[in-house]
This record gives sequence, C-alpha cells and structure tokens, in this order.
Amino acid sequence: MAALFLTAWGLAVRVSHSDLFPTPGNVVRGIFELIEKGLLAKYVVASLFRVTWGFTLALVLGIPFGLILGWYSRAFQAFNPLIQILRPISPIAWIPVAILWFGVSDAAPIFLIFLASVFPVTVSTIAAVQNMQPVYLRAAQNFGLGRWELFHLVIFRASLPQIITGVRIALGVAWLVVVAAEMIAVNSGLGYLIIDARNAGKRYDLVVAGMVMIGLIGLVLDLLVRQLLDHLRTRRDLGRAGDALVQPVVHPPAP
Repeated sequence: MAALFLTAWGLAVRVSHSDLFPTPGNVVRGIFELIEKGLLAKYVVASLFRVTWGFTLALVLGIPFGLILGWYSRAFQAFNPLIQILRPISPIAWIPVAILWFGVSDAAPIFLIFLASVFPVTVSTIAAVQNMQPVYLRAAQNFGLGRWELFHLVIFRASLPQIITGVRIALGVAWLVVVAAEMIAVNSGLGYLIIDARNAGKRYDLVVAGMVMIGLIGLVLDLLVRQLLDHLRTRRDLGRAGDALVQPVVHPPAP
C-alpha cells in the first residue's frame, strides 16, 4: 500500500508538471538535508518537549479531577457545566491569549497543549467512574476499605482501561495542537519548520518533510499508548482468570 501511494504521488507530480510540489525523492532528500544540518533532531526534540510537559500536566490534573467528579455527584453537578462550556472551544482560539499571557516562549504551546488534553482526559475519567460495574464497589464494602484504598485499589483500577482510551485520544489532539501553536507562538519545532520552510524560499520539500515527520511521530506515540492499553487489558483478564481459579468449588448435595 505504501509503495502504491508513493508511486501515485510521484506520477501525479510528473503529470501535473508542478514546479512547487515535491516528489517523494525530493522529500527524502529534504529529510537528509535537515539531518545533516542538525535541524531535524532539534525540532523533533523541541516539539516532544512541549507535548511532554503539557500532556503530563493534563494527566496529573485531569485524572484525579475526573475521579472526584465521577464519584461525587454534587461536585459533578457543580463543575460539569463549566467543563462543557470550555471543552468545545478550540485550543487554537486560545493562541492570542496564550501569547498575551506567556509571550513567545515554550510556556505558550505548553499551555495550549494542556488545554487540548485536559478536557478529553477529564471527561473520559468521569465516564469511566460513572460506568463502573457495581460489583467492584460491593466487594470493596465487604472488605471494609477506607476512602483512599477505595479510590486507589478499586475505582482507579477498574476505570483504568477506559481512562487509557481517553488518554490515547487526548495525545492525538495534543500532537495536532503543538504543530499549530509552533507555527505562531515559538521559533522552533516541527510546526515552525513547516511555516519557515514555506516563507523562506518556498521550500515545499521541507514542508512535506515536516509533515511526514509529524505523521510518523504521531504513529509511534499512538502505538505506544495502544501497547499500554493492551498490556492493561491483558493484566485485567489474567487477574479475572486467577480469581476464577481460586473460587471454591461448590458440590451439589448428595441425594
């Protein structure tokens, strides 16, 4: 499929006689040019740095906040309207505000990534807690678990697979936002590479090279989150199988 796509791409450029849009060979040469100049690693590290900080802040704040709102109905009723008002606002719309508050610095895209990530994480966590199977809560009550143990051992663990699914969605959104933010708010990163290559001599081979790197890194990040989700599901299934094995066998009474 990849070979067919690249062939069709090259033929389309040749048939159209375009002097601007690059062929796959031009894009590959552009990537090697960036590597030789040391720019590719610099821009990739800059983008990953911003995503890491903004996304980590979203997880640290969004997951506990979602657990609380999902468990306490009064807190949910108090904060859910505010979440539903802020959540539909595109993070791109916050770019002027971010520049006004933080200037042209790493803090601006980190803030935008945080906004893009925290709402999907929080909403998925709330839904995970609210949709949790009651059997887990009854088991916790039978064992007399305290509030912290209830959250840590029961609620969080039972909700974790659905939380990870929300984290996967939020990570994809964060990676989209960092590219858009870097086109405006900073002077480094893959987003800056695309806008700078377009403005400085119309190097569309470097523009597409930046797009290819964004797609490849996004694919790698998604695969990592999927592996984490599969690992958690496997552990949960093994735990259920182990619980089934240790259940006492009840024999029917003798006639």
